[in-house]
Amino acid sequence: MSAFYIKTNRIFTPIRKYGWTFTLLVAIGGIWFPKLGLLVIPVIVSLLLLSFFKGRYWCGNFCAHGSLFDSLLYPISQNRKIPSFFKSKYLIGAFFIWFSFNLIRKFIKVSALFGSMAFWDKLGFIFVASYLMVTIIGGLLSLFVSPRTWCNFCPMGSLQRLSYKLGKLIGVAKKFDEKVTAATTEMCHTCGKCARVCPMQLTPYQEFSDKNQFDSDICIRCSTCVENCPAGILSLGTEEEAIKIKENTDITGYENRQKITAVIEKITPIKDDIIEYTFKFRSPEKVDYNEGQFILVKIQDEPEMYRAYSISSYNTDSTRLSVTIKKMENGYGTNIIFDQFKEGKKVELEGPMGKELVIDKSAEKVILVAGGIGITPFKAIVKDLVKHSGNLKDFKLIYGANYANEFIYDDEFKKLQSESDKFDYIKVVAFDENWKGKKGFVTDVMKDMNLQGYKIYMCGPKPMTDASVKVLKNMNVSEDKIYYESA
Repeated sequence: MSAFYIKTNRIFTPIRKYGWTFTLLVAIGGIWFPKLGLLVIPVIVSLLLLSFFKGRYWCGNFCAHGSLFDSLLYPISQNRKIPSFFKSKYLIGAFFIWFSFNLIRKFIKVSALFGSMAFWDKLGFIFVASYLMVTIIGGLLSLFVSPRTWCNFCPMGSLQRLSYKLGKLIGVAKKFDEKVTAATTEMCHTCGKCARVCPMQLTPYQEFSDKNQFDSDICIRCSTCVENCPAGILSLGTEEEAIKIKENTDITGYENRQKITAVIEKITPIKDDIIEYTFKFRSPEKVDYNEGQFILVKIQDEPEMYRAYSISSYNTDSTRLSVTIKKMENGYGTNIIFDQFKEGKKVELEGPMGKELVIDKSAEKVILVAGGIGITPFKAIVKDLVKHSGNLKDFKLIYGANYANEFIYDDEFKKLQSESDKFDYIKVVAFDENWKGKKGFVTDVMKDMNLQGYKIYMCGPKPMTDASVKVLKNMNVSEDKIYYESA
């Protein structure tokens, strides 16, 4: 079974990448030069002022210890679930009181030396000792539990939360606080990835407010969930910005999203690591969907999580649909599906969703571009275009694979090509020396084509779609002619 919490990039700025040098300067260098500890004073003042307006933003973006945990220790961390003990309000309160008491006691003791040569060294060493303690304890917890374990009961984090509450009470925070914001919850995949990458192990996707904002005061506003959202709907924004984003977000293709109860009617192995699952609807018994849309398949109840899969079946009577799934190495969702999904099993779905691959039937020329498992939506799309081509005069499918034996549904596409003089099926292989057809990548095929007048729809691995978009723009294809989803 794959681990729930996954490692991803958390370093988005030079401060977050190299801020740990300040920690070591104070914690280690301060042993020999205690006055270095005095550098911590403006840090404390700054984080308290910032938290008054923006909550724990400092923790996620400027904290030197956070940089140490995320930049140096994260790659070798066990990255396990943080025990609830470390999140307990009793531990947080008790540790805050103990830490504050000891700090005040030391300040009082050192104040007796005010005016002497030793005062500044002794005062500085108080902060050096604190930084060293956090470095050791927080570092060990980072390695053997999770990088941000310390941050759950950090006294400075508690101070920031208190300052933030005051800022909210006065009303200042409402104007400046940038929270994790969903453009619209209708487009959320409920995949849980925001929770799986969250340094604080929170669950934003389950807790959005009616303003589509994550209101937790524990959130450190680090943007890790924003950068990793598969739906691309997250950002950091104020309440005012959140309202505008919600008002301006087009939910075409998502307006008919609904909960669906279904049973697995048929399981069809395609290859050793690829299986087609056919679901028959039970409640409601009929669900209308368009070729090119996707469906959410529930994989677990606690926490509730779904996986988004392109619909690979042609809609004949709206009573069933199929998805084609490739088992991914260490794939959390695909491992559950491949191990637990059997014929006759009751399954919960949500959808249909998506508009990016729903073909504009008013277009005269269309190019479909697929890479790897990204071919699955085009199985239904091509069949639909062959049967109902509308105004289409020409449509092509460019299908790229690393090796010739990786093509799926090949016979079906050949058959469809034989049924329509408008459809051209083009295969390209990247690394197979024995392949006699076109060699290279889908981008190489597009470079040799005249794309004037074509609308282009793509689905495949993100590196493929990113590279294709770049090539298309270099070929002066306007953005309003390019549509894509990453598989």
